[in-house]
Amino acid sequence: MIAIFHDMIEKTMEVFMDDFSVFRDSFSSCLSNLDKMLKRCEDTNLVLNWEKCHFMCKEGIVLGHKISKSGIEVDRAKVDVIAKLPHPTTVKGVRSFLGHADFYRWFIQYFSKIARPMSHLLEKKTPFLFSKDCIDAFETLKKKLTEAPILVVPD
Repeated sequence: MIAIFHDMIEKTMEVFMDDFSVFRDSFSSCLSNLDKMLKRCEDTNLVLNWEKCHFMCKEGIVLGHKISKSGIEVDRAKVDVIAKLPHPTTVKGVRSFLGHADFYRWFIQYFSKIARPMSHLLEKKTPFLFSKDCIDAFETLKKKLTEAPILVVPD
């Protein structure tokens, strides 16, 4: 992907693996960039999955985050699933929860500090005891995920 769009990346589009977004600051510029991108796809025989394509969107889910002119937000659907989880009862459950929560760590100030009691359970030879500190950490992370701020690029 990067080789195909090398001269367009960061100017008119962003690429991550097999996902990409075309952008510009005006509708007409965006149409022009979209036309160039589609022409490049045609020239290089790159086939798009039209069911996964979204055109001229003002917001959307990109790599698990909601992107809009307001900034970057958590994907509410993913966070709602996490918020309904009961506290883990196994090391595997703790690892799974922390993995999911870690995906949104940039939205939670002091994430590592809050998660520390649960992270301690992942250490070798540590007996599994989901203590009050672990329950508090679990509930705090869930609460902070549901209240996560919108991250914006500074001017």
